[in-house]
This record gives sequence, structure tokens and C-alpha cells, in this order.
Amino acid sequence: MSAPTAPTVPTAASPLSGTGRPGSPDLLRSVFRQHAAGVAVITAQDGGRPVGFTATSLNSVSADPPLLSFTIGTRASTWPAVRDSEYLGVHILGEHQRELAGLFARSGADRFGPDTGWAVGPHGVPVLDGVLAWLVCRVVARVPAGEHRVIIAQAVVGDPAGEGRPLLYHQGRFNALRD
Repeated sequence: MSAPTAPTVPTAASPLSGTGRPGSPDLLRSVFRQHAAGVAVITAQDGGRPVGFTATSLNSVSADPPLLSFTIGTRASTWPAVRDSEYLGVHILGEHQRELAGLFARSGADRFGPDTGWAVGPHGVPVLDGVLAWLVCRVVARVPAGEHRVIIAQAVVGDPAGEGRPLLYHQGRFNALRD
């Protein structure tokens, strides 16, 4: 059995030494502005027309079975399509796709207009051109979480072969990685 190690002593004031701020939507937003997240676009079909939105809440959940999750607000214009779709597209954006990320994040934008390259993919899901990677997933759960839903989906087909580096979201902006 090894000897216990001495506790480390912080060199700066401990974050616990202050009083902190009460939990609130503003606090959560402020804290997560410090968290860099990958940028994805989620797509679906809505009565035969493609819909989609930018998501920074994408997470790997399980490798076996291959599950992922993301969140969507129930007031979002794309929520009815996500709520009603069996299959969804998940696209990992590259740093060259800042404009595309902004387009899919803007309310009222023509997201699938003539400047957006895409095709109908497996299970009728819209698949975007030029992304780093994409998946078509089958929705397995929609979990209530406040005014949002956590969508859990299983990957059924995809392609990880896109070229480039990932686009990140940090401090309220889309950013490229820096070496």
C-alpha cells in the first residue's frame, strides 16, 4: 500500500473562498461562455421539406450501442420536426463553415436556400455537403429538461471522412482552433 500524498495547496485564491453567485439562467450562460464546444447542425424532414438548426450541445453518450445526445428548445421553430421525426442528421462543421453555422443559427433564415449544398440522404434525412463528418441517427428518446428536450439518438449510418479542422463555439462566437 502506498503512502498517502499531501494535499496540494492552491497558489491562487480558491473559487470556494468567495461567496459565488446564486444559480440562475444568467449564471449558467456566463459559465458556459467559458466552455468551448464543437459546432454541429441537426437536420430533419418536416412534411417533405428540410429543416435544421445549429447545436453546440452535441455529446457522445455510448459507443455500444452508438448513442449521442443534443438538446433543443421546445419553442424552437425546428422542434416540431425533431419531435416527430424518427431519423435525424447530425453534421460536424469545420472551421471553414462559420457562415453555415450562423445561417442555421439565425431565426427566420432560408437555411436550405440555393447557397446551401445538401442532398437527401439515408432515411430521407437532409445531409449537408462539405462537413467534417455526418451521421444519420434513429431517435431513441426525447427526455424533458425544463423548456428543452434532450434527444438521444443511435447512429445508423455516416461518414467521418471530411477534411479540415473543427469549428468551435466560445464566448458567443464561432471560432477556429489555434495551434
